[in-house]
This record gives sequence, structure tokens and C-alpha cells, in this order.
Amino acid sequence: MLRFLHILLTGLLGALWDGVTAFGGVRLVDGHNNCSGRVEVRGHDQWGTVCDHGWDLREADVVCLELGCGFAESAVRGAGFGAGSGTIWLHHVQCSGHESSLTRCAVVLNTNSYCTHENDAGVKCSGALLVPTLTLLSPHTVFSPGEAVRFSCSVLLGHHLSDFHLYQHGVSTPLVTQRADQVQTRVELTLSDIETFHQGSYSCRYRIKGDFPSELLSSPPSNSINITVVELFTPQHWYNTSAEAPAGSVIKGHSFNITCSTTQQYPGGSFQLRLIRSNGTVRQSLPALTPSVTFTFPNAQRSNEGYYYCLYRVQMGGRTFVSRESQPLPVAVRDPDPVLSPMVISWLVSGLTFIVAVIIIIIVAKVLCNKEKKPSELERETRTCVDNTYVALSINKL
Repeated sequence: MLRFLHILLTGLLGALWDGVTAFGGVRLVDGHNNCSGRVEVRGHDQWGTVCDHGWDLREADVVCLELGCGFAESAVRGAGFGAGSGTIWLHHVQCSGHESSLTRCAVVLNTNSYCTHENDAGVKCSGALLVPTLTLLSPHTVFSPGEAVRFSCSVLLGHHLSDFHLYQHGVSTPLVTQRADQVQTRVELTLSDIETFHQGSYSCRYRIKGDFPSELLSSPPSNSINITVVELFTPQHWYNTSAEAPAGSVIKGHSFNITCSTTQQYPGGSFQLRLIRSNGTVRQSLPALTPSVTFTFPNAQRSNEGYYYCLYRVQMGGRTFVSRESQPLPVAVRDPDPVLSPMVISWLVSGLTFIVAVIIIIIVAKVLCNKEKKPSELERETRTCVDNTYVALSINKL
């Protein structure tokens, strides 16, 4: 309670300080690197130091985060990086650990100079978070739906590592999270059972833990790796032939064609038409320059009879992807119909036979009529030929 009142009081004094003096920034001086040293604050266009009274990891964390140096490894007191010079601008700095700058923490103004430069505060930070490296462990970058993609995320120097995350570009939440030991510098991140929406660019990040349970700092993103997901649908196929051909058949000697089509197309793809017949299998292939291609057969023969299957295939990333085959398409080759049907021929034969028979009868009758013994002159005068038969008429001689 007393600490809360002290922070509230010093916060009000700090707000008053902000109204009187504009701070120009925070820096670290005389350290071993850019992320360690004596803390100095710029006020009234002059650099001064910070008193170490009340100086602990909360204040040191704010400085390290503000300077992009990770988390505080230690809060250095007693001029551990040497005594500074000039004004001691801040006394009894009180931070919660979430401020964006040391100048936003509650402070006691320099009204009582009971601090000397022997009390100058300093920090030792973990250092700027290194950029991790993302590596593809899978041997290729192109995948089919349902496969797994294996990545490796690593950082050269680990410090208080908490976990590693795999991100897909454009997605704010990580797709894979892997916890890590504090000294672990590499983890494997596996994206299982991928779908087409997983296609894209990936990077990883790691997080480190501070000295307080709620402190987690995320690293910059790693390099990017692109993956492609190829999904091939079962093609559709149909055939066209002359209108007079019965369904499911083509007429021998006539032309016909088979069309294969797909709704998903990739560069460099091709269609393959497979014919299964009694004496073997025949394959044909055409490049898929459009979503549909047509296989043409100009002169149908018995060798074109059988079951036709269509599939789509494409080569990408050194791999060959093949769709499922379509349903079988049966095609039968039939002989062309004769010009006259057997029934018509039968009728014609019967009719011609009847006509010939009648003609023969007439001819025979005439011949027989002509071969009759010639009658005498008187008989010729008194005879008549009726219905192809001579009838003698009785005449009384005078």
C-alpha cells in the first residue's frame, strides 16, 4: 500500500516534470556493447544520469525494451559502468514494467541532491533479438492436399526462449506453436494435413521470457518460404459421333471424338486418354492448353472399341501429380447398315417373282395357242379362239 501511494505521488511529480522539461531520449554509455551501460537521460538539451535509489529490473526492463535490446539481465547500481557527469535528472524512478519509455515512469524530481554520481544507475540487456532462420525440411516445395510440411526454425543464440511460432503471411495468428527450453535454439514446426488454403508464404518467430511471468517479447520475422498445394479434380469426358449412330456406338469408318475437361488447371498440364480393350491398353496424351481438349478419331475401326478413361497430370517442383481417372466410357464400333433392309429386299424379290411368273404364263399360253393345228379355210372362218382355246362351231352344210 505504501509503495502504491509512493508511486502515485511520484507519478504526479513526474507528470509535473513532463510539463516543465522535455526529455530528448535515453541512451546507454560506457558499456561493453550497445545494449549495456550507464543509463543517461537527455533533459534541457543536456545529458544527465539516473539515481539508483529504487532502481530494479522493472526500470531496467523498460530501458532495454525502449532501446530495442530485449529484456534486462540485470539492473546495475552503484555506478557499475562508471560515474557519469552533469545533472542527475531522475531520482527514485518507479516503473510498472509496461511503460513505453523510462520518461513515462513515475519519478521524484531532483529537488534533494542526496544522490551522487557514485549512485548512477545502469543496465545489462539481453541484446537485440536476432532474426530467426526458417528452413524447409521437406524435400520439395509443392504438395498434395493431406500431406505434411516440415519446417525448422532456429536462432543462433538462445536466451530465455519461450516458444517458436510458424506464421502464414496474411494470417495474424500462428498456425503452429512449439514450446522450447530456455537454451534451445532450434525446433521443428510441422504443418499437418495441408489443404489448398495453406498455399502461400511462411515465416517463423520466437519469443523470449523476461524476469516477470507476463513478460514475453517476440522476435522479428524470419526469412520467407513459399509452398504450393496442387489439388487435381477428376476430369469429365464425353464423346461425339455421327447422328445416325446408336447410343454408345460409333459406325465403322465414321469419325468420332472424345473430349476431356477439368475445372482446375495448372501450367504445363496434360490430359491422357486411356483405352482398355480385349487385346491390351492404348494411351494418348495432349497438352492441356485449355481446360478442355479433344481427341479425334477420323476413321473408326474395331481397334477403337473398348472402355475409355481420362486423367489430368502435371509436373511441378520436380514432382508429378496425377488426378483420379474418370468413369469408364464404353464405345462400341458397329458395321454400317446396308442400303436396303432384308424385309424390303424380301418384298422386292417376292414382287419380281410374281411378275416374272405372270409373264411366263402369258408367253406359254401364246405359244401353245400358236402351235395348235392350223384349221381349214372353212374352219378358220367358222372357228373362233376364245380365252386362248379354239372352239369348233357346228355349221350345217347347205
